[in-house]
Amino acid sequence: MRVRIVGGGVAGLTCAHAFARRGAQVTLIERRSATGQGCSWYAGGMLAPWCERESAEPIIAELGFESLAYWREAVPDVPNEGSLVLAQARDLPDLRRFSRRTEGFEWLDGAGIAALEPDLDGRFEQGLFFPTEAHLEPRKALAALTARLVGEHGVTIRTDADGFEEPGEADIVVDCRGLAARDTLADLRGVKGEMLVLYSTEVSLKRPVRMLHPRIPVYIVPRGDGHFMIGATSIENDERGRVTGRSMLELLGAVYALHPAFGEAEIVEIGADVRPAFPDNLPRLRRRGNTIYVNGLYRHGFLAAPALARRAAELAFDGTYFPEVMDEDHREW
Repeated sequence: MRVRIVGGGVAGLTCAHAFARRGAQVTLIERRSATGQGCSWYAGGMLAPWCERESAEPIIAELGFESLAYWREAVPDVPNEGSLVLAQARDLPDLRRFSRRTEGFEWLDGAGIAALEPDLDGRFEQGLFFPTEAHLEPRKALAALTARLVGEHGVTIRTDADGFEEPGEADIVVDCRGLAARDTLADLRGVKGEMLVLYSTEVSLKRPVRMLHPRIPVYIVPRGDGHFMIGATSIENDERGRVTGRSMLELLGAVYALHPAFGEAEIVEIGADVRPAFPDNLPRLRRRGNTIYVNGLYRHGFLAAPALARRAAELAFDGTYFPEVMDEDHREW
């Protein structure tokens, strides 16, 4: 089977992997100069299906459990340190509400939090620990996956840096263009996410920490060597690139509440991009002729993409129908 993947973000790369592993001849086309430079570039990389159950439909967790196993096998250096959810004393009702909406956690007292993260000793009375979750560094993970696609599976990757050649015939086209697919998928909308990266030698964390906050819940993801990714806002517009002062104040205020040493941290990067979402914020597979659309990953790109990619390959090769992501009226999930 000759397969052309359009889009080189997390959805496109995992689809290329899924089809190549089924023996397809895969060509991936990316309009930027390299893969992984769209929304995936600014992702947090948290593999946290249990935590996502707090605010997302159960299907997101189901896709996430499969994807968690995928990333542990597909790329190196996936820290399996779990996730920590914290709240200041005045926000403990929010922490209890969070616990009622999910599973797979352990309640921790202050001593338990300090045992996991010594730098947070004495700062929080209670927390939730999700021991089976993990995280990765999106940029490194997608670079490793790209190298694996080319080196192990013979996938051809064409980017804007190569100067596009007219692609050859394809039996199946997999459209993973994200928001750019609005020219065909009229019900897509953009949801902007803003993030920043801080550098500090005064704080050390082993695992992602979600800091519940009355206005914007914030997550802090350790990236190693003193770097921390802080995210992320969800703003209902498709304005790429622009980061607002209000968002930066909210993110910095929340991370300062986690540990005041972040007040002296260096801001090394600020970024924003627009995530594609359908009206219900759930991902979709859609097939029209020989084109399969993989889209609507919203804020769950790394958590959902591998599981959607497997389904897309089974749809193409075996004709398998997946109502949980293909039936627009499916509500059992």
